[in-house]
Amino acid sequence: MLKIGLQLYTLREELEQDFEGTIRKVAELGYAGVEFFHFFGRTAEEVNALLQETGLTALGAHRPYDAMLNDTEQEISFNLSIGNRNLIVPYLTEEQRNWDEVAANLRKIGEQCSARGAVLSYHNHDFEFIEQFGGRTAFDGIFEEVPADLLQVEMDTCWVYYAGYDPVEYIHKYAGRLPIIHLKDMKKREDGSAETVVLGEGEVKLEAILEAADAAGAEWAVVEQDFCSRSPLESVADSMKWITAYAKQGGKVHV
Repeated sequence: MLKIGLQLYTLREELEQDFEGTIRKVAELGYAGVEFFHFFGRTAEEVNALLQETGLTALGAHRPYDAMLNDTEQEISFNLSIGNRNLIVPYLTEEQRNWDEVAANLRKIGEQCSARGAVLSYHNHDFEFIEQFGGRTAFDGIFEEVPADLLQVEMDTCWVYYAGYDPVEYIHKYAGRLPIIHLKDMKKREDGSAETVVLGEGEVKLEAILEAADAAGAEWAVVEQDFCSRSPLESVADSMKWITAYAKQGGKVHV
């Protein structure tokens, strides 16, 4: 059974205005955990106290590639002190996409994480399926070049779908190496671009993804909506309503 978390990037404007109040609202909506992307100047002690107050789990944190590369020990220490073991590289700029170099750096960072009892993961967009690395997609290349004990998969299933691949097949392919998935829905605009939407309002086959993720041994399904057409807090509340309805039908989630 998958636990349900929220990637806090969805609520970035709300967090900037009221970090503590927004985190409390996330807990009230029924999310079990949060995945950070920024701490808005709060100390580890302040973040930890807020997590203790709300009962939320720090399930992971997206940390910039450069920070993970250049301030590795500081990043690990901060996250371990708030109870988070999962450090996730979330994105690479075009200038950073030298895939041989990326693989070598992820191996190095992964070794430092492992030595401290932390876990390094990599989160994809669609470009990892478009760009090539050694005759493979860059996605497959990264995870073939860096062993599983040093790098885990955080699969953004919506971006896999948008890139033209089957998320369910990719979940099965990386079973056992997939502690966290991102659960996101989208509709294609007329120009072919992706519009992220509330869960259940798009075209992604969310039920099949959740069933596959549970079978693959994933622990967390993390809701994320990159851009919201209505209030972000209303959007994440409505996504939780979809998850709750899915659970009532026997879905593989804890709510």
